[in-house]
This record gives sequence, C-alpha cells and structure tokens, in this order.
Amino acid sequence: MTTIILLIISNIFMTIAWYGHLKYKSSPLFIVIVVSWLIAFFEYCFQVPANRLGHGQFTAAQLKTIQEVITLVVFSIFSVVYLKEELKWNTLVGFAMIIGAVFFIFKKW
Repeated sequence: MTTIILLIISNIFMTIAWYGHLKYKSSPLFIVIVVSWLIAFFEYCFQVPANRLGHGQFTAAQLKTIQEVITLVVFSIFSVVYLKEELKWNTLVGFAMIIGAVFFIFKKW
C-alpha cells in the first residue's frame, strides 16, 4: 500500500508540473520550465522510493502499469477540477481501454 500511496503523491506533483502551467499561457516559457522542474523534483522524491519499495512485490512492468493507471485518474480529476475541461465519452473509452491493459499485465499466464 505504501508504494501505491507514494505513486499517487508522485503523480499529483507530476500532473501539476506538466499541465499546471496551461492556465498561465502569458508567463514566459523559461519561467514555466524552471517552475515545472522545481515541482518535478518533488515528484521524483516520491516516485523513486515508490519504485524501489515496490519492486519485488511488483515487477517493473507492473509498477509502470500501476503508475499509468494512477496517472490517468489523477490527470482526469485535474483536467476537470483545475483546467475546467470536460471529459468526453471518447476520452473515457480510451482511458478504459488503457486500464483494460492492466488485465494482461497482471494476469498470471
């Protein structure tokens, strides 16, 4: 559970670093890049321990899959709440297909 919590926190920072600046398009690009890198530092502070703690309990492919699903959930909430964008049906279907890949990654064959 620690791995999942750390990955969630990491993805919150990552989403803010990658997409938070979209509301500030008049800000100079150099400033946006520097601020994004500063935010991304905290993302790494949670991502690296999450992967280190989780590897062994999960394979690297499983860790990446978990991270991608968390990213989709965090991004979806962020885009609706912060960016005020609507999640359309086709986006949700696409996300569902990506999440469907989890079955194949975690299934013991």
